[in-house]
This record gives sequence, structure tokens and C-alpha cells, in this order.
Amino acid sequence: MTLWLTVLIQAGLLALSMVVLWWWFKRHQSQDNQYTELERRLDYTSRQWQQSQLEVEELRAGIIGVGQRVLQLETALQQFSSQTEQQLSSLTEQQQAIALTDPESKIYSRAMKMVQLGADLEEIMRECELPRAEAELLYNLHQAKQ
Repeated sequence: MTLWLTVLIQAGLLALSMVVLWWWFKRHQSQDNQYTELERRLDYTSRQWQQSQLEVEELRAGIIGVGQRVLQLETALQQFSSQTEQQLSSLTEQQQAIALTDPESKIYSRAMKMVQLGADLEEIMRECELPRAEAELLYNLHQAKQ
């Protein structure tokens, strides 16, 4: 009986060892599967990261290009504004020079001032030496504005 008992104990230990070995193998296999899955995920994430980096670089280059274009447009606008101011100043000076040299302009300016100050038609004709038709025209135009 002891022999049977010894064989039975050895068979039980062998079965237990096999179960432990099977459990360890399954557990190790499960960990290998998890490791493989983690490697796959890491590889996928790495590719996504690289793609994102490329997209960020493209966006950065685009933004730099837009910024440079904005600076060019600002410079052009400033030049245009400066040229426009110079031309306007030149035209204003020319207009003033013409007004100062044109004697008729002085007469009409004086007649308009007189209308604004309340002078009558006869007074305007006499002081500015204007014909009746021109004096009436100036008088009517400036009276309508008032």
C-alpha cells in the first residue's frame, strides 16, 4: 500500500506540476500577447506622432509665408499712403498757387464772402465789378446754401 501511496503521491505531484506548468505557460503566453499588442499600439502611435509633426511643420511654414505676405502688403500700403499724401500735398499747393495768381478767383471768393456776410446783389455787382448775370448766379447759389 505504501507503494501505491507513493505512486499516487508522485502522480498527484506530477499532475500538480503539469497544471502549474500549464498555468505558467498560459500566463506567459498572455503576457506575450499583451506585449505584442502594446508594441503594435506603440508603433501606431509613433506613426501618428510623425504624421502630426509633418502637419505641424507644414502649418508652421504656411503661417510664416502668410506673415511674410502680410509684411509685404503693409510695406506696400505704407508706400502707397506716403505717395498719396505727397500727391495730395502737391495738388493742394498747386491749387493754392492757382488761387493766388488767378485774379478772377479772388473776385469770386470776395463775392461769396460778401453774400455770406449778407450783402445785397447791387453791392456785390458794384464792389466786385461783376456782370449782373454772374452776380445773380453767385448770389442765388450761396443764398440757397445758407
